[in-house]
Amino acid sequence: MPGQRLSVVVTRRLPEVVETRMSELFDVKLRTDDRPMTREELTAAVQQADVLVPTVTDEIDAALLANAGDRLKLIAHYGAGVDRLDVATARQRGILVSNTPGAVTDDTADMTLALILAVARRIPEGLAAMQSGSWEGWAPTAFLGARLGGRRLGILGMGRIGQAVARRAAAFGMQVHYHNRKRLRPEVEQALEATYWESLDQMVSRMDIISVNCPHTPSTFHLMNARRLKLMKPSAVIVNTSRGEVIDENALTRGLRAGEIAGAGLDVFERGHDINPRLRELPNVVLLPHMGSATLEGRIEMGEKVIINIKTFADGHRPPDQVVPSML
Repeated sequence: MPGQRLSVVVTRRLPEVVETRMSELFDVKLRTDDRPMTREELTAAVQQADVLVPTVTDEIDAALLANAGDRLKLIAHYGAGVDRLDVATARQRGILVSNTPGAVTDDTADMTLALILAVARRIPEGLAAMQSGSWEGWAPTAFLGARLGGRRLGILGMGRIGQAVARRAAAFGMQVHYHNRKRLRPEVEQALEATYWESLDQMVSRMDIISVNCPHTPSTFHLMNARRLKLMKPSAVIVNTSRGEVIDENALTRGLRAGEIAGAGLDVFERGHDINPRLRELPNVVLLPHMGSATLEGRIEMGEKVIINIKTFADGHRPPDQVVPSML
């Protein structure tokens, strides 16, 4: 492939600076609007391209990959999470997969803290009162929320983002606890002043705030199921900036409605943008439209990583952010 301009198909609109650079380097087919590709469009793309650049909204499953042409040799994913991309099948068909790890770590961690603050300090309720004109002035008992200092934060998933959340939480005076598939190295754990819990059940039952920061895999689907949600203290809140499938959304809605959970802050949902309507109605819930990584800087950095992965591959080398099934 060295010296040859690769045929690249991008499935969504990307920041203009990223699209411009791609156009300079590759024979790229860009989107003219920002709607997701249909299944038929995706099928045509995998049949025609040397490189496909999908995003988290695209389902790249075994059935789609079965239609891939002989040309498709790289899927340069625009995003870190590849739970909707069948990496194992891609590799079996001789297609490399890369992603964009680390580009949005700080942005997502910032949003996690924003959700914790919004729920604990009842910010949306205050906004609603101001926007409706119903606020009648300061009162000693109005809009009383919870102080973050001294609260126990339980982080579910202590990868890059989980650790970034831990550092921010420490600055707010929170006690950091975590559950992870593998315990952190002692020096990392010590630097974060984080307490490890081997038992997720025991951690969940003792925390004031639960932050979901683990990827969606078969083993994490509904990790926060109805039974575990019932273990939470009635005064506790849960936030999720990772993947909606990790929480049983119906069970969470029931718990919030029954007062068994004090509040929730959600940036991701179990069924994409099809959100349980009962969840929308609750005053103790903050819902955001998957904004966790939505900064211009982060999106450009993601694009730069995609370009480096494609360029490295075009030069005959292994993409620096290659994803292999054993990593998942």
